[in-house]
Amino acid sequence: MNETSQKPQESQDQPAGAPPGRKLAFRIAAGIALLAALIWGAAFLIHSYYYESTDDAFIEGHVVTISTKLSNTVRDVLIDDNYDVKQGDLLVQIDPRDYDVALHSAQAAYDKAKSDYDRDTALAGSKAISVQDLDATRAACDEAAAQLDQARLNLGYTRITAPVSGRITRKNVEPGDYVETGQTLFSIVPHEIWVVANFKETQLARMLPGQKVIIRIDAFPGRVFHGHVDSLQSGTGARFSLLPAENATGNYVKVVQRLPVKIVFDEPPEVQALFAPGLSVVPEVKVR
Repeated sequence: MNETSQKPQESQDQPAGAPPGRKLAFRIAAGIALLAALIWGAAFLIHSYYYESTDDAFIEGHVVTISTKLSNTVRDVLIDDNYDVKQGDLLVQIDPRDYDVALHSAQAAYDKAKSDYDRDTALAGSKAISVQDLDATRAACDEAAAQLDQARLNLGYTRITAPVSGRITRKNVEPGDYVETGQTLFSIVPHEIWVVANFKETQLARMLPGQKVIIRIDAFPGRVFHGHVDSLQSGTGARFSLLPAENATGNYVKVVQRLPVKIVFDEPPEVQALFAPGLSVVPEVKVR
């Protein structure tokens, strides 16, 4: 009776569920996962101690808008969208014939006025002409000179050249178009670009100009670029918004503000030429 009564007790002492080998493998896997989590957490804490980062950051650059100073027909367009141009390149030629004729007419009027003034100046030495007449011919000569200068300027305005080197964007002109004074024809984006990163105000305590920055650009996955902090804006983005928050209304809720930080690339010009304003980036500023 004692032997038979002990067998069920022994079976109750054995562990239930998976075999011992499988339980051991599970415990090892759980331990490895926990160790990996601890290592990842430690690495994250160390990284956050030395770096401040944000995903609220974008590439910025100057955009030069090109418009015409004349109203006339476009004769030639020597560019297209995304063309690279150099400062001084001829981009658009407006029909110059009307302005060439106006220049010749102004030149003839100036030559006559100058001749009259030279003659009256010679006569004034012998008292053969009054001071008033000499003043009148001098004024006529000055007016003709001003008209000649304006005619030269207008003829020059028919040649629209690149004021800066960069890439053509938003082209809106074709040969044969009639353009009006002040009409926008296209824009030029210079190759000098930078990053504007909107860091939280709680991230700025140790951020200073000159600190190194690691820059990752969404359009270039897997690549890392380098730069440095150029400057911090004197005011948060909310302070310079179109409608700044009015905190004296009694409905104040504290919100962490963001301050724009300008980051300049340290990459060579040929690399920076690949970037375009508006691209999303993730900068990491080494603050320690």
